[in-house]
Amino acid sequence: MAAVVGIAGWPRPLVRVLETLLVAGCYYAAGRLGLLRNLVVEGAVVAPMWPPTGVAVACLLILGPRCVPGIALGALLVVMSLSPLRPSALGIVAGNTAAPVCAYLMLRAVGFRTDLSRVRDGLALVFLGALTAMLVSAGTGAGMAVLTGELATDRFWLVWLTWWAGDAVGVILVTPLLLLLYRVRRPPPRTRWGEAATMALVVGVLVPPITHSPVSVQFLVFPLLIWSALRFQLAGSLPCALYASVMSSIAATDRSGSFTGLTDVEVVVKLQAFNGAMGLTALLLSAVITEQRNTRRSVERACQELVEALQHLSAGESARKRPLGEEDR
Repeated sequence: MAAVVGIAGWPRPLVRVLETLLVAGCYYAAGRLGLLRNLVVEGAVVAPMWPPTGVAVACLLILGPRCVPGIALGALLVVMSLSPLRPSALGIVAGNTAAPVCAYLMLRAVGFRTDLSRVRDGLALVFLGALTAMLVSAGTGAGMAVLTGELATDRFWLVWLTWWAGDAVGVILVTPLLLLLYRVRRPPPRTRWGEAATMALVVGVLVPPITHSPVSVQFLVFPLLIWSALRFQLAGSLPCALYASVMSSIAATDRSGSFTGLTDVEVVVKLQAFNGAMGLTALLLSAVITEQRNTRRSVERACQELVEALQHLSAGESARKRPLGEEDR
């Protein structure tokens, strides 16, 4: 408690500076992780999944607009770690900062809830926060590369598509997981630890051979995804989807398994279609299950309150009728 009081008593400018540095550090770390595996598309290096976009959107939903400087600083650090600052690099920083801000504003406008307990929240995150808002970062980055002559005009659309898909997948898979971790207040009941460990073991053992199999059997990940969503909702489906996405990205960048012999374009299309479908399934299925369970609990509470009200009414009627009966005798 003393530590909390001490932190709360810090000067507000110092707290803002620490928040900015923390957000920038998280963004930079996520960026370095995303760059561990990349694809070369028409001479441009792109990440099949870009986690910093998910980190940025989650920070905005949790902390609000005051974390925008931290996002911009983190994006700048990532770009500086790759190449010297150029006009195109500054455009990338601007786009990577503006896209999460657009996602935050659109999600706030539609009444988005960070608990993702409604289907509309999942749909909003996918179609507004990911697919729509990330058009800004992809368009700005690829457009600046064309304007500065670093990318040929005829290569724009493929690079833009790959960039946009990677940013969108980062929001779909990373943002809900961070929001879930932020809301965790207590561990699950001990009775569920056994099932959770079994599920983690099964997923951890089966996903690598599925994603690296020379036969195209990646669809076998979806039963595991459905099982995790049915039993643990977002807490089960999101880690499963993220793990499968990482394994698929490793197989794609290594050109192993079903990615062997494919062209760069075919690898990108296959990988991003799989990652997008998996993230969409995990998010929306978990939201549907959570919403149904919340509805059932609400109906059960309403029924219980109705039963209690009827019991009180019956007791009152009996109390009023008893004296009348005694007078008749």
